[in-house]
Amino acid sequence: MLTASTKNGQKICLGYNYKKETLLYFRRREEFFCPVCGERVLLKLGDQRMYHFSHIKGGECRNSYENESVYHMEGKLQLYHWLLRQKIPAVLEYYDKKIQQRPDIKFTYENQKYALEFQCSPISEEIFLKRTRSYVDAGYVPLWILGNEQIHQKKKSILSLSNFHYLFIQQTVEGSYYLPSYCPEKKHFHLLDSIVSYSIKNAFIQNRFYPISNVEINCLLNPECLGQINLSNWNFELEKANMNWALHPNSRQNSFLHEIYQHNLNLFLLPPEIGLPVHSSLLIQTSPIIWQTYVYLDILTQKHPMDIFTVQEVERSFYKRIGRKEIIIRDLPLIKHIHPFSAVMEYLFMLEKFGIMTQKGKAAFQLNRNIPFPQSNREREDRKKVFFQKYQRMISKR
Repeated sequence: MLTASTKNGQKICLGYNYKKETLLYFRRREEFFCPVCGERVLLKLGDQRMYHFSHIKGGECRNSYENESVYHMEGKLQLYHWLLRQKIPAVLEYYDKKIQQRPDIKFTYENQKYALEFQCSPISEEIFLKRTRSYVDAGYVPLWILGNEQIHQKKKSILSLSNFHYLFIQQTVEGSYYLPSYCPEKKHFHLLDSIVSYSIKNAFIQNRFYPISNVEINCLLNPECLGQINLSNWNFELEKANMNWALHPNSRQNSFLHEIYQHNLNLFLLPPEIGLPVHSSLLIQTSPIIWQTYVYLDILTQKHPMDIFTVQEVERSFYKRIGRKEIIIRDLPLIKHIHPFSAVMEYLFMLEKFGIMTQKGKAAFQLNRNIPFPQSNREREDRKKVFFQKYQRMISKR
């Protein structure tokens, strides 16, 4: 850790860039104590690691603060100085006694206090949620920034995201989703935006890199997300994922395959209108192929052209699938007031743009025509080619 107190309560913060001679002088004349537990700590001034305070072995709160890596300490120190350069009031390792939590940095911006956590190692969802709720209840806006070493890029525009990564997803004022990370070694922010998941673990993303020396706080709190998705790449990865779980399905995928076969449907002969990239699809863990097929089976197959169906009907069937665990939603604790059903509504509005249905008022749609299913691979490929050429720009806009 980078802060400690002296016997008389004076705070010593290593973020102030003391010279080594000054710190050696302090160490000879003072004893230092942990601001959280009150136990004595040692001031470490080695040449191999950055200067820091360390609990004496056997201390009770040692496990909470002693496992910090140099990567973590360097990162929060750089972020602290970054805030100060913008004349933003900030406190390094501020301990809030009321909630008994110590964010890496507390700062105030536009009359709102923030708790910045630079998280460089996996933690459980339970701990993440507990800390987040504590901050919110105490009037903080929690700002979680992921250590960039936790980002594992598969391809230029594809990333493997675990449930842990999804905890860090945030939303801009305009409604775009992004994941902020920081690399102290390269001294840049790495923002992942335009996130569209196509399987449980994989998603299309846009990478944006911002040197910390050239960027201000608004870029982190409300970044501009203008990415587009390449439909041919989307289709290629979706087909590959489908092939993988068709050969090695888990229990839920097996249930889905069984159901579509009962309806005389073939996973590899689905029309291009099913399995589309939807902006809010990351709210649903289940693959777009599956939940969009369920919309077709539960609603569209039950209607004839000119029939009316209500949003409530669609929502009811969606929740039934969730109740039976055929559709799994994601827990995104930093996203407020956004419902997973919004992804389904986006899909319906997309089908409306294709002329398949027309919105009637705020709560109903009229089916204009049925979605034809291809009868052969050749027909499917021809349909996809025509469809994507016609709607590429409409679908890919983020």
